[in-house]
Amino acid sequence: MARKERRDAVRVEVDGLHKTFPYVMKNRTEAEACQQMEVDVTDVLEWMKKENEENGTNYKIFHAVCTGIAKTVWHRPLLNRFISGRQFWQRKELSLSFTAKRQFKDGAEESLVCVTTDADMTIDDISKKILGDVTKMRKDGKNDLDDLINTVMKAPRFILEIFFWILYRLEYHGIMPKALTDGDANYTSVFLSNLGSIGAGASYHHLNNYGTNSVFVIVGTMKKQQNEAGETRTVLPMAIILDERIADGFYFIRSLKYFEWLMAHPDELKKPLSELGDYTF
Repeated sequence: MARKERRDAVRVEVDGLHKTFPYVMKNRTEAEACQQMEVDVTDVLEWMKKENEENGTNYKIFHAVCTGIAKTVWHRPLLNRFISGRQFWQRKELSLSFTAKRQFKDGAEESLVCVTTDADMTIDDISKKILGDVTKMRKDGKNDLDDLINTVMKAPRFILEIFFWILYRLEYHGIMPKALTDGDANYTSVFLSNLGSIGAGASYHHLNNYGTNSVFVIVGTMKKQQNEAGETRTVLPMAIILDERIADGFYFIRSLKYFEWLMAHPDELKKPLSELGDYTF
């Protein structure tokens, strides 16, 4: 009998058409939908500057984006689904992850940072969590997952082939051990890449077939741009890659509209993730 629940998610029933998707498109990389957009962040930048000066906070645009994405997924729960073992699952938690370089130079190692959110978190909590985790990672030079990966990858290739085959079978049956998923960005709701921190644009990035991550967000470098009224605004290029099997285009675009609204109403970021605000879908 098919499992109704796994450690990190609950199985959900979908209509017959959607049930065919994991058989027609077996892998996430076969079912990617990418939306590139330029988000007006003029208001949120001004708001963050004021908050930082008056309240001693240390908000960054990436913190605002992470909070906005988390709030969007909180109120658009289909984005927090994944497909594993040809079945649809709803996550029990909402988590964000990203990679951070230990040093800004060629050859510097990268480490994964994961942030698990809850209903009461605001930009204050998410900002402090991100800053704290990145600082700790750069100070310590590693995290627990790094240690595990470095140890495992010392094995011979034929052992690694068997090891990863076992991992895929464990995931297929929904019994992947917690020790192998904690701190792994491939097992979070949204994987973000802040390319703006190195002056790059919002390029496309594929999803991964390993794990359960269904949404990948690329954040590019901010730039000045004139709107239709001739006003100079600051826009943030972004690319959002989604496993289209978990949500249709209509649902996806409406979700992104809510994210854009949050960036235009930054006071909403100070409210708990569970508060929708004055917005109607």
